[in-house]
Amino acid sequence: MLINEIFHSIQGEGKLAGVPSVFVRTTGCNLRCHWCDSPTTSWSPQGDEMSIEQILENVASFGCKHVVLTGGEPMIAIGVELLTAALRQLSYHVTIETAATVWKDVVFDLASISPKLSHSTPSKDLDAAWSPRHELRRIDVDTIRQFMDAGDYQLKFVIDKQDDLEEVQALIQRLGQVRSSDVLLMPQGVIKKELDEKATWLAKICKNLGYRFCPRIHIDLYGHTPGT
Repeated sequence: MLINEIFHSIQGEGKLAGVPSVFVRTTGCNLRCHWCDSPTTSWSPQGDEMSIEQILENVASFGCKHVVLTGGEPMIAIGVELLTAALRQLSYHVTIETAATVWKDVVFDLASISPKLSHSTPSKDLDAAWSPRHELRRIDVDTIRQFMDAGDYQLKFVIDKQDDLEEVQALIQRLGQVRSSDVLLMPQGVIKKELDEKATWLAKICKNLGYRFCPRIHIDLYGHTPGT
């Protein structure tokens, strides 16, 4: 499996925000968000080949029972099914962070599903090949539902502008039977000032709609820094 980094930090987003966790970041992604906050897993992929045994050994060294599989897109990583099964056998709590465009027979305790809205699509000027490919792949309702049916989940939307809420509401209607407490709205950005500016109006939207506001605690603690 091609691994970008394995590190011990604080979960900065979602239902488990604040929980010490080991992050296993795979390299490789089938999307190309123009604002991607981990470009060394997508636009400029970097990583080292590691066996499942090596990954488990690294994870165990931190003495932490919460593991987050992230990326890139961990669901396209070769062997991800075997890795999740091994983590479950060792009694780890497993979160998978995914755009939910690909399904494999994985096991998890929490699926952090982050469907990509239209503002994520790179312009044709930025990348003429990836622009239409990303737009075609970024939402897969059937796969999202498959994750939702397989276990506990959160729907985490990256919000850039207030108009994005129209897309969020439309997708939730298509999915059906979504509890508002499972919908998280997170401001787009990797700079604290930018996040704070968007948080002022996004928090009001969450109050009005009954959705959860999703901070990025790791940005507050460490800035936008690899390994955090």
